[in-house]
Amino acid sequence: MATPLRVLGIDPGSVCAGWALAGGEGHKILFEAGGVLRPPRGASLADRLRFLHDELATLTAKLQPDAVAIESVFHARHARSALVLGHARGVLLLAATSTAAPVFEYAPAQVKKAVTGSGRATKEQVRKMVGMLAGERITGPHDQSDALAVAICHVHSAGFHARRAEAEARVEKARRRAKSRGGTR
Repeated sequence: MATPLRVLGIDPGSVCAGWALAGGEGHKILFEAGGVLRPPRGASLADRLRFLHDELATLTAKLQPDAVAIESVFHARHARSALVLGHARGVLLLAATSTAAPVFEYAPAQVKKAVTGSGRATKEQVRKMVGMLAGERITGPHDQSDALAVAICHVHSAGFHARRAEAEARVEKARRRAKSRGGTR
């Protein structure tokens, strides 16, 4: 049996960014650790961004995930909110690349659909389902359960991508065999 994939999920934010480390293979999920990165209150945007970067770089170095999955930008109601979130995502993406682990991005609706079956699920529905998938009650800020949802989304996607790669390899092998026998496919 292969070693389960360990994914660090990140729910970006400039005031509070959630993180969760989940191990998984297919539909089996193991919640290993999670929390939030919360810059000091009243800190300037530049200081909050530095804090987020440094804390996530330290966390990824400590946890050594196989992959990092981060939620992509959603449409904010206010341009300033979207811009600040974009800054936070940027420094979190930079920090995530501080290890050799590949980084993946998932749209919020894709994450919700992966864990609840609906791209329009509420935060409470997401929290309940990630708890069910991980086999334990998830408490704490929604940022943490959202980060766990991002990690679970990647675990499920990784299984799909692996099966797809295996199928493509079988098709290519069959084509080469047919070609070597003089047939075409």
